Amino acid sequence: MTKGTPSMGKRSGKKTHIRCRRCGKHTYHASKKKCSSCGFGNSSKLRKYSWNKRNTSKKK
Repeated sequence: MTKGTPSMGKRSGKKTHIRCRRCGKHTYHASKKKCSSCGFGNSSKLRKYSWNKRNTSKKK
């Protein structure tokens, strides 16, 4: 019936994310079989969003 710190000890040894085959980042979810960074396993296209684009215009 405890929910806090004692429950966290039971999580040891289980890997949720492993290295992705496509992007190489440590963001591939082993049980969901999809990468949270590039979208591998979910889509053939790379995962990208318009809000994720970096502003490259220089300000003075």
